[in-house]
Amino acid sequence: MAKKFDFWQDHSDTFLTMAYLWDRRKAIEQPDGYGRKTGDCGDTITMYLAIKDGEISQVNFELEGCMNTNACCNALANLVEGKKVEEAWDITPGYLITYLETLPSDHHHCAELTVGTFYLALADSGERKSNK
Repeated sequence: MAKKFDFWQDHSDTFLTMAYLWDRRKAIEQPDGYGRKTGDCGDTITMYLAIKDGEISQVNFELEGCMNTNACCNALANLVEGKKVEEAWDITPGYLITYLETLPSDHHHCAELTVGTFYLALADSGERKSNK
């Protein structure tokens, strides 16, 4: 008989921390980058970027969705804050999945949605910069 999945014991500490972290779930007033995307699953992420001297200083988001998407958004923020914008374009869903360690395979689309929303915010930041 297969062992039943124990949510608290079988998830990584990183996943659990990222899934239950709410500190970044708020808008940034006058963001340097903004993106909003709804996934096929119905989750919607609105992402805000603060950029200083070409470096991502803050990532915040609003979310209508599941704890797996929350974990992915927080993981993304941890991975890109402090990085140059050019480097941040290299982030992929695979990086989030690896970072979280135990993101369920049937929720890998949450990592794809998160990165897609982030790319929209990065593109928006580039447009805002060129319009100044």
